[in-house]
Amino acid sequence: MNRNLALNLARATEAAALSAGSFLGQGKKNEADGAAVDAMRRLFDTVDINGEVVIGEGEIDEAPMLYIGEKIGTKKPNADEVDIAVDPLDGTTSIANGMNNAISVLAAAPKGCLLNAPDVYMDKIACGPGAKGCIDLTDSVENNINRVAKALGKKVEDITVSVLKRERHDKLVEEIRATGARIKMVTDGDILTAIETCFESSGVDMVMGIGGAPEGVIAAAALKCLDGDFQGRLLPTDEHQMKRCKELHSDLNKIYKIDDLVKGNDVIFSATGVSFGELLEGVKYLKGNKATTETLVLRLPSGTVRFIKSIHDLNKKPEYAK
Repeated sequence: MNRNLALNLARATEAAALSAGSFLGQGKKNEADGAAVDAMRRLFDTVDINGEVVIGEGEIDEAPMLYIGEKIGTKKPNADEVDIAVDPLDGTTSIANGMNNAISVLAAAPKGCLLNAPDVYMDKIACGPGAKGCIDLTDSVENNINRVAKALGKKVEDITVSVLKRERHDKLVEEIRATGARIKMVTDGDILTAIETCFESSGVDMVMGIGGAPEGVIAAAALKCLDGDFQGRLLPTDEHQMKRCKELHSDLNKIYKIDDLVKGNDVIFSATGVSFGELLEGVKYLKGNKATTETLVLRLPSGTVRFIKSIHDLNKKPEYAK
């Protein structure tokens, strides 16, 4: 893929964040999500790619735009053919309730390189580069934590595991506590918390637990760029989800490793903060009808990590103004 594509795709997550940011704390999660989707979709019309959405807002009969299978980009003859995985607003509940860690996010890779994951649950485990190769979803919680601690040169009591705060994780929390490891509970945003394992300043060493499979693929794309590690196993919960897995030829017995979820070594990832978080600042509105954003842009094969802080004049971008 063209190396300049990374910055053009970053504009897409910026656009979505600017459109959703004004809904912070307004209790309007559907409206915020709709604004983010609309803004990201408009921006894609300006990007020189021949793209296809492989992870998006749902099936064609469920979403008016950014639906799975939708063709996006300028589609010029020489444009890169790419798979796109998008979540224009990851953390709709967070933005509606004025809470942290809502982001706009996407991943891109050459055609056929991103797993078209069904919209079902996925059991996940992730870590940063210091413990790469030490995680095993088929092994016990205790053994995984012990291996990661050894790889990082830490005591088990100093390991921090991030877990989504859900009732389904009560047993997992008990098992982590039994090892003596610390737990960071998060209300939403398992993409962002997986990325945090790759930044020592975050204090997060591992992620464990069950979340969405599409979010798992997007997180895996980021971790691959950061030389981290990720494994997941699909967990459909009803007949409809089982049917969808069969349609996509998903292997329910397979432990999907990071190279199964994101093939090859040509990957672009972009995430823009919508509400404030520990890794990314949220959208801030300034006097003079201006706003600021912070965006994390990752790219393979270069391994470049960019934090881009931007000032936007909303007078010149009326479609994003409040």
